[in-house]
Amino acid sequence: MVGQHFIENLATRIDGLADYQLFGRVTKILGLLVEVGGVERELSIGDRCTLTPRAADPVPCEVVGFREGRALVMPFRTLDHVGLGCRAEVAETQAAVFPDASWLGRVVNAMGEPIDGKGPIFPGNIAMPLRSSPPAAHDRKRLGDKLDLGVRAINSFLSTCRGQRMGIFSGSGVGKSVMMSMLARYTAADISVIGLIGERGREVKEFIEEDLGPAGLKRSVVIVSTSDEAPLMRRQGAYMTLAIAEYFRNQGKQVLCMMDSVTRFAMAQREIGLSAGEPPTSKGYPPTTFSELAKLLERAGPGVKNSGDITAFFSVLVEGDDHNEPISDAVRGIIDGHVVLERAIADRGRYPAINVLRSISRSMPKCLTAQQAELVKRGREIMSTYEDMAELIRLGAYRRGSDPKVDRAIEIYPELDKFLAQRPDEKTSLDEGYKRLAQILGAGTQKQ
Repeated sequence: MVGQHFIENLATRIDGLADYQLFGRVTKILGLLVEVGGVERELSIGDRCTLTPRAADPVPCEVVGFREGRALVMPFRTLDHVGLGCRAEVAETQAAVFPDASWLGRVVNAMGEPIDGKGPIFPGNIAMPLRSSPPAAHDRKRLGDKLDLGVRAINSFLSTCRGQRMGIFSGSGVGKSVMMSMLARYTAADISVIGLIGERGREVKEFIEEDLGPAGLKRSVVIVSTSDEAPLMRRQGAYMTLAIAEYFRNQGKQVLCMMDSVTRFAMAQREIGLSAGEPPTSKGYPPTTFSELAKLLERAGPGVKNSGDITAFFSVLVEGDDHNEPISDAVRGIIDGHVVLERAIADRGRYPAINVLRSISRSMPKCLTAQQAELVKRGREIMSTYEDMAELIRLGAYRRGSDPKVDRAIEIYPELDKFLAQRPDEKTSLDEGYKRLAQILGAGTQKQ
């Protein structure tokens, strides 16, 4: 069976080979930017070529622009041993990946190569372009039913539908990686596709072995591009994540796609754009950064008829805890809701550190029953009332009996805070969450 699969794939690759090979020569090198002459009329933005130095491995590159009749390319690896006159071979085929169901449980890099030490992976027969367009807006399905994510703060107060795109906004060290691992382990989706873009190298194994664990990895494909890799590799890691998610969606699967983080994708695009000569705009980001963000995020979402959906969580690393910085603003305007993780909540020991009042799911309340919507409304009102009076309560300046609503909030808030806290090894279903919320709010009403 494996031999037949290999032969079929080999035949597909042979059919795609070009009849001839085009190549040019390196004419200039400036930092990570390489000028290639002789084939500029055969190339366009996004095309691939390979530099072949005499005493080193070939260096794959991508065309990022043109200047003075020369093609500007950037490498996916270091430019060691590359010099003037070095041969640049033009790739005839479109950049694509060949995913397969056997990739579940595996960890790959931005090139689709295995990096988990478990041996080779078998490519599938379907080519998925790395930079594909999303389905046409009029062909896409509407959002589906609620998706059980196993995290009760999100299930109850930020209900997420199949095909919805959510952002996780937080500073560094506030617990977004742990929360994403909980979503991967406990989700009711068929498959999880996780992209670790610009991640610290030392944290990758920690995330896979401890946070995700064997059970989570078994139903996931993990794509890793660490912070020390070239900007093209970091950007391609994001494209690879969406391409693999699209493959499983086209097979009719419900896919949970998570990316940590979109900010590092934007930073990689900034490096590429500035190197190609684009003018810097807001906070040094060139215009293409924001257009590429929209193209990337729009690829997630509901599929077309008879296909699955990609429910996505994109983490945004908020620089200096400023939730109004350019990338946060741009992402918030594209996606269907956001989860805000707050450092002050994490500092007092409550995880996940979700600020429910600052978070929103745009599929609510349409996806809730009347009873569930009433529970969520009452819970938010109590939290809002308590937060408004929090300073006075902590200082002891509020007198019980002054306001019945505040009295009730003081009584119920501690239980709500416990409800929002959840251990990483604890799973809560949708029905369980609403049942517990009803008990907390009902108990408070009876005591009143």
